Amino acid sequence: MQFDFFPSRRLTLYLGKMFLTRILAVLVMLVLVLQMLDLLSTSGKILAQPGNGQAELLTYVGLRVPQLVARFLPYSVLLATIITLVGLNQNSEVIAMKAAGLSAHQILAPLLMVAALTAGASFLFNERVVTRATATLSAWEDNDYGPVPTQSGLRSNVYVADGTDILTARTVVGTGESMRMEGVSWYRRSEDGVLIEQVRADAAQWVGDGWRLTDATRFNVQGAETSQVAQTVVAPGLTPEQVGLGRANAAAEPFWELSETIAEYEASGRRTAELRAQWWHRLSGPLSAVLMPLLGAVAAFGLARSGQLFLRAIIGMALGFAYFVVDNAALAMGNFGGYPPFLAAWAPFMLFLLIGETVLVRTEE
Repeated sequence: MQFDFFPSRRLTLYLGKMFLTRILAVLVMLVLVLQMLDLLSTSGKILAQPGNGQAELLTYVGLRVPQLVARFLPYSVLLATIITLVGLNQNSEVIAMKAAGLSAHQILAPLLMVAALTAGASFLFNERVVTRATATLSAWEDNDYGPVPTQSGLRSNVYVADGTDILTARTVVGTGESMRMEGVSWYRRSEDGVLIEQVRADAAQWVGDGWRLTDATRFNVQGAETSQVAQTVVAPGLTPEQVGLGRANAAAEPFWELSETIAEYEASGRRTAELRAQWWHRLSGPLSAVLMPLLGAVAAFGLARSGQLFLRAIIGMALGFAYFVVDNAALAMGNFGGYPPFLAAWAPFMLFLLIGETVLVRTEE
């Protein structure tokens, strides 16, 4: 029995290279197919905006592909695990490795190493590329695929309450006193929550004692009357700092900036369970790639001539997809406050880590 985790450098490179190429092949296949389907359903909305053409379609593809890569990389690792292990089993390579004294964990060690490197690369890719693409694409979608301002601090679909009154904006750009809103709606309500007045304007600017709306349209609910207003100031109780906390898109903020946002929310007394669950999942999500070789390992063992190889492959895929289902359900429960954020992000990972190890030890070790 060999006791080194990587007993053979040649074997490690052979299995690692084989596994990596299959991960990339499956990922490219999934992204191409899903991107074509997504573009078919979205191209009509993009081209409906006057002035949009082929360049905007290519821009959409460039922003959407990173999201697809981030989402389906763990699935690619799972499918690559099944393909790799089934091939090794059919060619009796697993039997040869076990005959040489390798344990099941030693056979899986190169795959786990590649999966760990993939998880690290996925985390860096998510923080450096996916967050920026998500922020840009979200603002573009909220603007109906029209021109989006390029200033820093861009946020979209902002909703902020000032007592019983409500201020909404399609986009918000800038920070501090230079903050500017576009596509603004102001809803003035009574203490009972009944809508009294609505004011709409193309833009709003902070003027120190409220937000100045220029060339606004005012609708009085009681008299059902509409009037034009040259200038008006609304929401005196909403500062730019409060508007900046109006809506946080966890998927569009890098890991380190999301930490600062959570701290600001906690300092202002806002609920942070959803953001903190997303923060923890930014770590556990990429790390799920490490689980896939362990959950799919059942396909590697057992005699191919026994006729149960296909059944073992199905079991491995079922375990992997069950993890994704449980992970999404736990994260949803964490967002609603049903689970603590840490438990929502890490409980599925730990549960299926124990399940995978138990299955492997009981059946092969």
